Amino acid sequence: MNNTIIFFISLLIAFIGVIPPGMLNVFAAKISLNEGHNRSFMFSFGVCVVVAIQVYIGVVFAKYLNLHHEVTVILKRVAFVIFLLVSAYFFNTAKSSTLAIEHSLKSKQSRFFQGIFMSALNVFPIPFQAYVVTTLLSYGWMSLEATTIGTYVSGAVMGTFMALYVYILFFDTLKNTKIASPKNMNYCIGVITLVVAIATLINLLR
Repeated sequence: MNNTIIFFISLLIAFIGVIPPGMLNVFAAKISLNEGHNRSFMFSFGVCVVVAIQVYIGVVFAKYLNLHHEVTVILKRVAFVIFLLVSAYFFNTAKSSTLAIEHSLKSKQSRFFQGIFMSALNVFPIPFQAYVVTTLLSYGWMSLEATTIGTYVSGAVMGTFMALYVYILFFDTLKNTKIASPKNMNYCIGVITLVVAIATLINLLR
């Protein structure tokens, strides 16, 4: 299949995967509200760096992960514990302080690395992309040539950034409402990560 089509397929898949409310997109919106678009963009760039690596791993090991389901189970167990801890952290932060805006205490570089760290906590893109790529391979729509893999990874990164940008713009329109207050944003992230943890646990118990 033409690499241009592969790019847009990957972009669409990544966009759909990131657009539902999640820890990363809501946190990007929170940074934008508290510290401005530039800071949230640095965070988003950090997220996208990790996404590129995760998508690449998913592509390379697509067939392996599809044949060895125990690997996916292990990843889900680790993710369950991580999301529980992250949820507890944000609930505690929301209760303990109002999180005053920090314009000068953190550098742009710190938000970039924070994006890398938080994105690394989310291991779901690896099995998700492995499943998608395996499906594309089974239909003969994609090959594992270097140029095709590079195109697919690039599309996934662009789709992820577009989804984050949608959240940044959407929450900017709500910045003067109670919904966008730092405390409520922390509660929102805490609830989202808790729901993801519960969903992961249910999936593991099936």
